[in-house]
Amino acid sequence: MSGIFQRISLIFRAKTDKALDKMEDPRQTLDYSYQRQLELLQKVRRGVADVATSRKRVELQANGLNTQADKLTAQAQKALEVGREDLAREALTRRSGLQQQLTDLQAQHAQLQGEEEKLTRASQRLQAKVDAFRTRKETIKATYSAAEAQTRINEAFSGISEEMGDVGMAIQRAEDKTAQMQARAGAIDELLASGALEDPTGTAKDDITLELEALASTSDVESELASMKAALGAGPGAAAPALESQPAAGQPAAPPAPGQYQAPPAQTNYEAPPGQGYQAPPAQPTGGDLR
Repeated sequence: MSGIFQRISLIFRAKTDKALDKMEDPRQTLDYSYQRQLELLQKVRRGVADVATSRKRVELQANGLNTQADKLTAQAQKALEVGREDLAREALTRRSGLQQQLTDLQAQHAQLQGEEEKLTRASQRLQAKVDAFRTRKETIKATYSAAEAQTRINEAFSGISEEMGDVGMAIQRAEDKTAQMQARAGAIDELLASGALEDPTGTAKDDITLELEALASTSDVESELASMKAALGAGPGAAAPALESQPAAGQPAAPPAPGQYQAPPAQTNYEAPPGQGYQAPPAQPTGGDLR
């Protein structure tokens, strides 16, 4: 069981590290590190200030002891002048005790002064390191931002970025839908043209209907053209020879000469049957031998 728990813990840590690494921004990490260094530098400076304060306090105590020692020395001198040796001895004894305290304070002062100097040098070195880190931090951030921008530009040009990938997919979907609609429209047109589908509006016609209508239109044109030709053939120029061969009113027609062919009377206003073109009869000879 312990091995299973260890594997689960290892997998969890690995996935957590990967997720954190993906979420981590080096620029933010550098800014946070710089902020921590500034806080450390501020603590060192406060330590230097505290040591300097303690040193100053020791100096003030030492100055007070020196003042008291000088006062006791003056008192012992006056006591000897008035013949009070016992008072002079007591004053000198007290001064000796103050001198011992003063020696201790001087030792403490020297120690505090040494600590202050060490902290001051450490603060200066840390300040230099913080300044150098700040400069390098800004350089790294600028380089990272430039590399990130260049990467995005390259991804955009190559089409592998998420934004361009979404745009490319949208374009592909639009092209697929357009091709599908074009294919559907073409298929419906073919089905309407072949007659497999009926147009409920009646506007679309299949190929057979269109061919029949075209044939009927051509037949009507031919009929009208034949009528116009017949009308032109029965004009004044063509009617004059016919009038010469007609008998006078009230007189019987003269019989034809032997061996001469008599043309049948001309027919006018001939109408062709509907849907059929008019076929003009062949021209008949007006004279000569009938063969």
